[in-house]
Amino acid sequence: MFQGSMVAMVTPMHDNGALDEAALERLVEFHIAAGTDAIVAVGTTGESATLDHAEHQHVMRRVVEIAANRITVMGGCGANSTWEAEQLTRCALDAGCEAALLVTPYYNKPMQEGLYQHFSHLAKAVPMPQILYNVPGRTGCDLLPETVDRLADIPNIVGIKEASGSLERAEEVIERCGDRLDVYCGEDARNLALMNAGAKGCVSVTANVAPALMHQMCMAALEGDQSEAEAVDARLAALHNALFLESNPIPVKWALSEMGLIGAKLRLPLTPLAEQHHETVRQALKLADAL
Repeated sequence: MFQGSMVAMVTPMHDNGALDEAALERLVEFHIAAGTDAIVAVGTTGESATLDHAEHQHVMRRVVEIAANRITVMGGCGANSTWEAEQLTRCALDAGCEAALLVTPYYNKPMQEGLYQHFSHLAKAVPMPQILYNVPGRTGCDLLPETVDRLADIPNIVGIKEASGSLERAEEVIERCGDRLDVYCGEDARNLALMNAGAKGCVSVTANVAPALMHQMCMAALEGDQSEAEAVDARLAALHNALFLESNPIPVKWALSEMGLIGAKLRLPLTPLAEQHHETVRQALKLADAL
């Protein structure tokens, strides 16, 4: 249903921590101009963990309004409470998002049956396209391929963002379910490898700062132009590493600030990028022609 470069967009903030409305509009326009295929508003990279519900809903609604049907908008709606995830998903639907991205419930570590019931409940409760998100390194919860296989039979579960850290795992999900849902890479360093295995695109942190190149790489991969895809991915490789020198979104917010697009403000408990990493991120931006 969706494909290409889907940016996990940051949420810009003023120095006092308030949402920066002007910078939010600037980012949306930046991605539209660069050819980004979709924006994920208020996912992990958008600091969903520290936005309250009113802010969360407001950012989704504003991104949809600014986009004005010029780009696909998805809402980050996952939570470790099924009830809370349902409320956020309803907010995404009401705001006009075209899909909801739903991370596995974090911290409380449900069993596979609990994960199946969580996601199947959300799919039945909110009639919109839904994309699963598996990132056990952040959540302490791993959505196994056999559970994805069961969920793939639910019509409005249309995809999964796979960020388990295992290419073999992602390939297994594609083999089991690729005819029923789309797989998207959730780890920038593996984007091309996973697209070569059959993924339809990526949900990318790197796309925040190099959106045109990320779109170019995805389109080349989808069209089977391997030499072009490899050449573009090589220009992005340093960024893929540099933007994860500290916890996401710390480096990418610093990078966007260096580019003059937003301020570098994060909400606690996240703290500014350590000075020792500034030059590494700066040089990676230059290699990708982002500076």
